Amino acid sequence: MLTFLASEAARDLRRAGRVGLSAVLLITLSLAALGCFWLLSLNLGQAVAQWRERVRIVAYLRDEPRPAAVDDFLARVQALDGVQRVRFVSRAEALSSLKRSLGAQASVVDHLPRNPLPASIEVVPTPAAATPDGTRGLVERLAALSEVEEVQGGAEWVDSLAQWQRLFQLTGLGVGAVLALAAILTVTTATTLVLHARRDEMEIMRLVGATETVIRLPLLLQGMAQGLLGAAVALAALVGAHALVAPRVEPLLTLTLGLSRAVFLSAPEMMLLLAGGAMLGALGGLLAKGRAYS
Repeated sequence: MLTFLASEAARDLRRAGRVGLSAVLLITLSLAALGCFWLLSLNLGQAVAQWRERVRIVAYLRDEPRPAAVDDFLARVQALDGVQRVRFVSRAEALSSLKRSLGAQASVVDHLPRNPLPASIEVVPTPAAATPDGTRGLVERLAALSEVEEVQGGAEWVDSLAQWQRLFQLTGLGVGAVLALAAILTVTTATTLVLHARRDEMEIMRLVGATETVIRLPLLLQGMAQGLLGAAVALAALVGAHALVAPRVEPLLTLTLGLSRAVFLSAPEMMLLLAGGAMLGALGGLLAKGRAYS
């Protein structure tokens, strides 16, 4: 039975001709477009997750506290809502860090009459507070401390990156949906042509006792085969494009987003893309069946 259904589906696929080929092409385009925006969204999401972990708030102190008072001050800061970790940076440590950042020009610092850098604390917000609203509230709480003169830092730019991620997601879904609708209609047209070509054959099958499932299932399998083929071609194109483009853009990603490499779809995500193509084709086959037998 399975061999019969598969052979009938293959024959129906050949009967669909150019219309069937157009359906495969449209499914390929829709899933390739969706996959491209999906990859952009995945990489931006990876960058957002990394940078949220790197959000820091620096509070500069009016005066460097005495060594005996540092622990008490840090304990008060640690008790503030939204603080995950806090680290004290003395004036001497700040100057040493400046020398390291200057590299070959570090000798310039030695000619300064005194250390101009203030002591500070570096605050790591909790994940819940690593948002624009959360960091603004934490900045206000830090600025209210009598020892603090100025506070710098925030997560506004991380939120802007997250907004770009959402934009790519919505754009990808929109473009993919339009192309998917065109693909479904094309599969429907191709399957309807097969229905008309097979109507005499199907009447004979009914007369000899064949069930409607046996008669109609090859049409559904035909649509699924078109969808699966289109999805496989789209996935192969995405794999090839990623292998070609990723090595060239990774240095730029490292410089701009801090990503060491461009991520690709995981195995479950690739299976989901293939399943999506099969579902698109199956839906086109079902619609054609409904039109033909209504």
